[in-house]
Amino acid sequence: MEYWDDLLHLAASIHTRTVAPSTILKRLAASRNPSQLARALRELGRLERTLFMIEWYSDPALRRRCQAGLNKGEAAHKLKRAVFFHERGEIRDRSFESQAFRASGLNLVVSAIVHWNTVYLGRAVDHLRRQGRIIQPEVLKHVSPLSWEHINLTGTYAWGEQPSLIDGFRPLRLPQPLAQAA
Repeated sequence: MEYWDDLLHLAASIHTRTVAPSTILKRLAASRNPSQLARALRELGRLERTLFMIEWYSDPALRRRCQAGLNKGEAAHKLKRAVFFHERGEIRDRSFESQAFRASGLNLVVSAIVHWNTVYLGRAVDHLRRQGRIIQPEVLKHVSPLSWEHINLTGTYAWGEQPSLIDGFRPLRLPQPLAQAA
């Protein structure tokens, strides 16, 4: 409590963008002996963490939301690892420029896959709705464009034949009716 005014001053400096948070952290981390302000920040962080843990344990909806966010993040990492399988998810270039070039290329390919999936998921939903299927928005928010099982990531591509496009799009792959056993 005795450093509350200093904490408010620090928060105001960050809020008004007088000082960058990274500068404050560097300054606090630079000294060998933690300052009283650093100790006050650490105690405030402990209070925040305690309050969050109480909320976490008492609110199942919060846990589900956090888990859903973690699942989305992990799905994005899985897609990047699948695209970048040759180096097993490691960028081994020595120069920063080469590393940035590879990372940008990886993000470009992943973005293209997500875009492709988003467009075709929308077309699939439209197709199902035209057939009279009712698809609730609550269900759609759980559909992720991060899957890649339908995309060839092996490096073997067939460019010989022209795809048949309908209004600029490939046709949807509809499920074939099952043959009835005699």
